Amino acid sequence: MTESAFEVDQPQTRSSAVVFASPHSGRLYPKSFLEESILDAHAVRSSEDAFVDQLFAAAPRFGAPLLKAVAPRAFVDLNRSPDELDPALIRDVRAVGNNPRVASGLGVIPRVVSNGRAIYRGKISKEEAEARLNSIWHPYHGALQRLLDEAIFDFGEAILVDCHSMPREALDSLRTSKRQRPEVVLGDRFGTSASGEIVDQIEAGFVAQGFRVSRNMPFAGAYICLNYGRLGRNQHAVQVEIDRSLYMHEASITPHGDFEDVQARLAKVIAHIAQIGGKAQPLAAE
Repeated sequence: MTESAFEVDQPQTRSSAVVFASPHSGRLYPKSFLEESILDAHAVRSSEDAFVDQLFAAAPRFGAPLLKAVAPRAFVDLNRSPDELDPALIRDVRAVGNNPRVASGLGVIPRVVSNGRAIYRGKISKEEAEARLNSIWHPYHGALQRLLDEAIFDFGEAILVDCHSMPREALDSLRTSKRQRPEVVLGDRFGTSASGEIVDQIEAGFVAQGFRVSRNMPFAGAYICLNYGRLGRNQHAVQVEIDRSLYMHEASITPHGDFEDVQARLAKVIAHIAQIGGKAQPLAAE
């Protein structure tokens, strides 16, 4: 294990085919990175899925592992392909095709944080970019695939729940006079990364705890769902996006008074999801 890349919270007994993962909640910002950035230590956190790893911390209680990023998204984005390198940021990298994520500064080594704010004064070397991929990206994804392989070996299937949070403003376009704003968005790349039955059961778990749920709009899943949703292998991947305003003050990046309530509701959702695959621990096992 590369210590700066990830942590895995394992259950005492693996009893579920589900793997929970939080690739964007890492908050160990290297001192050299902060010194290199033109943003202050608070502003650079604006793309972070803050506290998502804590929201899903109950997963091991119900027989499922929780894989957590340690390094922050602004340093390496684990939900991008390793070849999504940005020539506007990284020296000696050539543009390949028309990739809107890279063009907007959101490649595997991000050039910007939220609202398009630049992270760096200039460019970084290709060697620096490759060093980040080798020390963080590849170890994290190696650990994720191992956890999924173990689930398939033990239970005949693997179900990845890829956990994220979204700014409240990202949902503005979904609110109409006839429809309330969703609080959770499930992404299965429009049915290609997970079976409909599994997504239905995941949605039912959130709905049972009072969350308003929509699918694939505005987030259908990025690299992780695309890469790990392999239905022919019985390996499913579903992205979960939770409205940050439910549990935190977005401007100050601090939990607010409803955090523990949302965390407790999510523990019941986790218990429900863990029962989809394998033999899960009962909810009372706290």
